[in-house]
Amino acid sequence: MNAPVPSFQQHETSGTRYGPLGFAVLTMSDSRTPETDASGQFIQEAVAAAGHRVVRYSLVKDDPAQIKPALEAALADPETAVIVTNGGTGISLRDNAYETVLGVLDKTLDGFGELFRMLSYEEIGAAAMLSRAVGGIARGKVLFSLPGSTNAVKLGMQKLILPQAGHLYFELQKHAQR
Repeated sequence: MNAPVPSFQQHETSGTRYGPLGFAVLTMSDSRTPETDASGQFIQEAVAAAGHRVVRYSLVKDDPAQIKPALEAALADPETAVIVTNGGTGISLRDNAYETVLGVLDKTLDGFGELFRMLSYEEIGAAAMLSRAVGGIARGKVLFSLPGSTNAVKLGMQKLILPQAGHLYFELQKHAQR
């Protein structure tokens, strides 16, 4: 006799019914170019390897005047289901992504930032507290904001975002159909 499948696993697999999801990738950096954006490139490659599509990619300065329009464009794009940003989540004066991303979120996924910092702590120790990684829902789309380091991006994409993207999208669509 087969053991019953836990409900969280049923929910995770139900997200695959929508097929490949459209991802928008936004890098916020004062120093990177599209050619040197290793974190943005990794996100795009990981999305494709997971069977999803990258429908837009932008690289902007870590400046709210550039970040906000790039976020607005991704949110307005009907092909976009998930937005992943990287960069600008630290505590320096130039790190503006956190406040800008928070400004567009309708709901926060507090567990994302908590889990990200917990997993980061296992790798880098107490310095994980400097990360202001955040996730949430904005206008019916899932939005994650990661630090700019490639190791942080790998951790967030492999352990948190890609395993749950379909489930999150399913939950949003399920409730939107009411």
